Amino acid sequence: MIGDKIRQLGICALAASSMTLATLAGASQSLDRIVGIVNDDIILASELEAEIQSVRQQFQGSNVRLPSGAELERQVMDRLILKRLQLAYAQRVGITVDEETLNAAVRQVAAQNNMNLPQFQQALQRQGMSFAAFREDLREDILLSRLHQREVERQVEITQQEIEEFLSSEAASQDLQYRVSHILISTPEAASPEQLDTARQRAEEIVAELRDGADFAETAARVSDGQRALEGGDLGWRAGGELPSVFQDDVLGLQPGDIAGPIRSGSGFHIVLLRDVRSEDAQLVQQTRARHILIRTSEVVTDEDARLRLESLLDRIENGEDFSALARVHSDDSGTASRGGDLDWVSPGQLVPAFERVMDNLGEGEISQPFETQFGWHVVKVEDRRERDSTEDYRRMQAAQQIRERKSDEVVEGWLRRLRDEAYVENRLAE
Repeated sequence: MIGDKIRQLGICALAASSMTLATLAGASQSLDRIVGIVNDDIILASELEAEIQSVRQQFQGSNVRLPSGAELERQVMDRLILKRLQLAYAQRVGITVDEETLNAAVRQVAAQNNMNLPQFQQALQRQGMSFAAFREDLREDILLSRLHQREVERQVEITQQEIEEFLSSEAASQDLQYRVSHILISTPEAASPEQLDTARQRAEEIVAELRDGADFAETAARVSDGQRALEGGDLGWRAGGELPSVFQDDVLGLQPGDIAGPIRSGSGFHIVLLRDVRSEDAQLVQQTRARHILIRTSEVVTDEDARLRLESLLDRIENGEDFSALARVHSDDSGTASRGGDLDWVSPGQLVPAFERVMDNLGEGEISQPFETQFGWHVVKVEDRRERDSTEDYRRMQAAQQIRERKSDEVVEGWLRRLRDEAYVENRLAE
């Protein structure tokens, strides 16, 4: 998730919120009133104003026309509230971003802007942006992405039966991708009949406005409760199986330019616009041959214990000991320990995403630093890579990825709604 976000955003987008320090420094005392309370935290008017300026900077030059005045303020306030809730939750469950990861992400953003690190720092400075604030904003982006991954990996499981059903579905039979935009009119988790009626009527009014010619992107930015409201509700290009299941069938039956909705789900009422359709070309599957060492955590083995044990094993490997021999003795993965940690040839989608992300960033012969998945702490060594032209394996891998993508959207949306519903939130803008 964070990899996608970093790829999508250049200097202006990622560095936009780096303006917060300068904006806060120049804000008048009259701005520093409390405009929101989120559990034990507060949101100041100066923070809200800085975030509004950041959003305006981020979308400057884009095709998205932001709402003005109170509507933009409401959307940004909702974003701030959700961000505070998620950061507080991440702190409670112990999710952090170490300096090595952050530095690597900064270098990646610089490289994507065709700059080395000193050039990138100078570019930020010329735009009046604080490099320290840019780093902190990027740290929060990575932190939130890891938090979403944690929730997805805890809740999303893909069975062979689901893959078989998907492969026989209409979504899999069409080698197409869909460009979809989305508006959500949300409802509480245990909404009353009156709340559902009000939300349904509001959604029906919006559909009528859209069919009378209202711009979808502008309307989404103004009224949607979805995570990508300020992006005009744009969900980007997705294969049919990656579309959220609540409106997948509706989208597959649309022609470009058609609108569907309101569509009821547990999150509220959805309105979708099919912008375009394109063919998707098949690709060769790149397989990786790797081996790993796993240290599971328990009541007596803490995260720190597991990490230190792996660091000790890495020192021994650097001093000449054999990775596979150490895996046989020390790995807690009973399925691979006897084979020296050998995972055999694996295709994308076969391993959990947290493991694949680390493995995919290694070159042949490289060994990772200790990292965590839901199974415990690992180090992984990439032995070899190859491309394999296997249509059936490729289709199954794609099916698993599309099912995961579809489920991930639904899991994160539902989790964020519960997080908000269970929190004490006081929005004083509404007063």
